[in-house]
Amino acid sequence: MADRTPPLTVEELRALVASGEIDTVVLAFPDMQGRLQGKRFAARFFLDDVLEHGTEGCNYLLAVDAEMNTVDGYAMSSWETGYGDFAMVPDLTTLRRVPWNDGTAMLIADLAWNDGSPVVAAPRQILRRQLDRLAELGYTAQVGTELEFIVFKDSYEQAWDADYKGLTPVNQYNVDYSVLGTGRVEPLLRRIRNEMAGAGLTVESAKGECNPGQHEIAFRYDEALVTCDQHAIYKTGSKEIAAQEGLSLTFMAKYNEREGNSCHIHLSLADADGTNVMPGDGGWGSPLLERSRELGGGMSPVMRHFLAGQLAALRDFSLLYAPNINSYKRFQPGSFAPTAVAWGYDNRTCALRVVGHGRSMRFENRLPGGDVNPHLAVAGLVAAGLYGIEQQLELPEACPGNAYTADFEHVPTTLREAAELWENSPIAKAAFGDEVVAHYRNMARVELDAFDAAVTDWELRRSFERM
Repeated sequence: MADRTPPLTVEELRALVASGEIDTVVLAFPDMQGRLQGKRFAARFFLDDVLEHGTEGCNYLLAVDAEMNTVDGYAMSSWETGYGDFAMVPDLTTLRRVPWNDGTAMLIADLAWNDGSPVVAAPRQILRRQLDRLAELGYTAQVGTELEFIVFKDSYEQAWDADYKGLTPVNQYNVDYSVLGTGRVEPLLRRIRNEMAGAGLTVESAKGECNPGQHEIAFRYDEALVTCDQHAIYKTGSKEIAAQEGLSLTFMAKYNEREGNSCHIHLSLADADGTNVMPGDGGWGSPLLERSRELGGGMSPVMRHFLAGQLAALRDFSLLYAPNINSYKRFQPGSFAPTAVAWGYDNRTCALRVVGHGRSMRFENRLPGGDVNPHLAVAGLVAAGLYGIEQQLELPEACPGNAYTADFEHVPTTLREAAELWENSPIAKAAFGDEVVAHYRNMARVELDAFDAAVTDWELRRSFERM
């Protein structure tokens, strides 16, 4: 990654602490679920002690389920090994103010063992390793993520007490692109936009979406690690802002039977000069070159190989893009969530959509939902692309029509299928190593075991009287 000025420098932090403007510093890292976990420090203690030496956290934080229950099957952390600590090492390039919490600054940590070696199964480290591999070829990944969420008039506490049933969305109908619809919830959207900008994120826009109460706030793309860190900060911060407003919002992939929350991920490659290497020769957009476009004309060879790698690894890496039971409920025909392992030019029925031209040319992976861990998903995109480059894979023809009804391989339909593909994938083992593959296979096993043991509302309604 290139050198970059952080949103807040250490010298600026010292001045703000001395003046009393900052009194709290949050040091956190993304866990397996993509949530920020860490500690709040008194700012002066952070500067005097943690800044230089870091801090510690229990290593069970990468070996629990979504409910924070300790579970078995993880090599790094267990009752047998005593649930020791790992080190949380501050990444000073991520230091920033947190406008939605008074007097607060935040930064992201990398995880290391006591001997200084990295915790290889930590999501941020997994992404770093793939970006390092990409850098060996002279490229950096430029990434943008597009998170959708649904907003409710109920507070998080009210939603909990209601068992998440009968909640009232802030819009009663489809407000996709509706200025009136976003106006109904503009006080919240404006706070999120402005306060994320105050935290160093570059906000582009906000728009309504299809499901009642559903919205999206878009941010400018950046280098892959920066985007993923900002994604995690935004996701946490938007929930905190909603809670302060007496509202709640959810990023879960499929809240109800209507449109789910997606997280489309855009990626392009840049060379050492910052030039996008994905466009090639050819008349992008010219009616005379439609056949050339179908064959990948207009794309550089590196993009064709990189995109071919996405197709080759998409099913094997689906666990990284769709990590939860609920994730797979999105993949329904005609839902704008993909079901086909296919690519197309500006074709939203495909899992992979090529968009832009010239310096804006890129591809979009449409598999991830709002529940995705961005560090793991982008690591998957980079690893898949590297596989395509290394194997010099040829890109098949684009899907010109409706991929839902065409004859393509199907994306996995359940977490169980995705986990089995991941566990047995030679591509995954070569790219990530046995430890990472086993760690996230166990994560899926834990979720499947919990779900298989649960009695759902659907079963009660279907069976209580009639069976």
